[in-house]
Amino acid sequence: MLNTTDPKTIPKTIQETDLLIIGGGINGTGIARDASGRGLSVMLCEKGDLAAGTSSASTKLIHGGLRYLEYYEFKLVRASLAEREVLLQLAPHIVKPLRFILPHSPGLRPAWLIRLGLFLYDHLGKRKKLPGSGWQKLPGTVYGDPLVPGITKAVQYSDCSVSDSRLVVLNAVDAKERGAKILTRTECVKAVPLKDKPGWEVTLRGTKDGAETIVHARTIVNATGPWAELNLHDVIDGIAPPKMRLVKGSHIVVKRLFEHDKAYIFQNTDRRIVFAIPFEQDFTLIGTTDVDLDEDLNVVRPSSDEVDYLCTAINLFFKKKTTPDDVVWSFSGVRPLLGEKGDDAAEITRDYRLDLQHASKGSAALSVLGGKITTYRVLAEKTMVKLADVLDFTKGPWTADTPLPGGDISGADLPAFAEAMRKHYAWVPSEVLVRYVNTYGTRLMMILDNMSKVADMGIDFGAGLYECEARYLVEHEWALTVEDILWRRTKLGLKANEATKTDLQEWLLNTAAGDPT
Repeated sequence: MLNTTDPKTIPKTIQETDLLIIGGGINGTGIARDASGRGLSVMLCEKGDLAAGTSSASTKLIHGGLRYLEYYEFKLVRASLAEREVLLQLAPHIVKPLRFILPHSPGLRPAWLIRLGLFLYDHLGKRKKLPGSGWQKLPGTVYGDPLVPGITKAVQYSDCSVSDSRLVVLNAVDAKERGAKILTRTECVKAVPLKDKPGWEVTLRGTKDGAETIVHARTIVNATGPWAELNLHDVIDGIAPPKMRLVKGSHIVVKRLFEHDKAYIFQNTDRRIVFAIPFEQDFTLIGTTDVDLDEDLNVVRPSSDEVDYLCTAINLFFKKKTTPDDVVWSFSGVRPLLGEKGDDAAEITRDYRLDLQHASKGSAALSVLGGKITTYRVLAEKTMVKLADVLDFTKGPWTADTPLPGGDISGADLPAFAEAMRKHYAWVPSEVLVRYVNTYGTRLMMILDNMSKVADMGIDFGAGLYECEARYLVEHEWALTVEDILWRRTKLGLKANEATKTDLQEWLLNTAAGDPT
């Protein structure tokens, strides 16, 4: 007799799709959005949560990459600067202008080199909204007060901050609303070429229940970031894996080290740069390191040496000293780089490569290798160019002028939108509403739909988290766990106490989770 409670005995269903994307990071979700918007049937599988890997462990910047100019990466910097302006328009609620202060350190990079670099930085890209660079005297200013004596001048320039994990989720939401199937907690365990027609037979397995699904996909995209080489070796049949350089970058978060809203970029004595960035109102984000990975790719965390390095580096510049005991949160991400071990990791390109194999009319396998969060949208467009001769679609590029969910703010004017929301939702606690504006943009109206008082928002879990927001994240953004909600959909984990976590966990266990697929 068939045991229907055992997932292994349940007959496997077969689904058909034009494009199967493996990996729910920024590149995978960006490609899913672009492809579904061109009329293709798209399925994306992610073995964990969206943005659970490298895409939530960045320095939280949309930037041109000022230091890349030292290595003559003019093409990459130009493309990144242009994308900076595009993303400011598409997602003004999560991509924000950020002014950087770069103190001049005699004995390191000379002033003329910095001036030349910033001249190029100002003029390589299509700068529209952001102001250009300029020199800044530090003594007696709010920017100089937090710094140790002797640092007298700096330059200011512009880049942008980003909520990296939310950028991933918003691409997935948009892809889903255009017809894509987004399958989180679903692992791709095997992909083999079909024998009787072009395409691939792919076996997917739910990581929670073990249930397997067979998918016949015309084309597969391996967008698994640092796992790309392992996937090609162990999962996708008949594809030669490339050699990747895996480099760990770690960050620490401490209570805020300065009161103003600018960021600092320092030249360390080892010629690496260190950022100190305002983070979540009350904190400072410090990073990053570049260390060859020598641990389990699935469980990466900052080493004590990395934490000590970042504390030592930042203490060279700030009066207020930082120790490992001051760290309230730390995280690591693994960057897949196109380079060899032995090279200085800082000198290896952050550009990407798209490897197309098994290409024929109607079928292919493409691997995304390398890349950076700033240029994910262009990478997705170029992926579609690569697949144009394989898949049948006629629609051209469309994502450059189509806002991401919540980003349809008139004139991309976030302050004006925030003021309008403040008047409309005067009853919402001000700190909560400000966070909603900066997290969900226009979609905050979905969270507060049909509500007129705080009691309507449901359970107050603490740390500014109400039931209405948690329910929205479960029903619309694939959130299933406390970590999903407190660390990837929001950063309320920085403020949540144990009672908040316990109450949220109990609520999740007792609430029927929505299925946004």
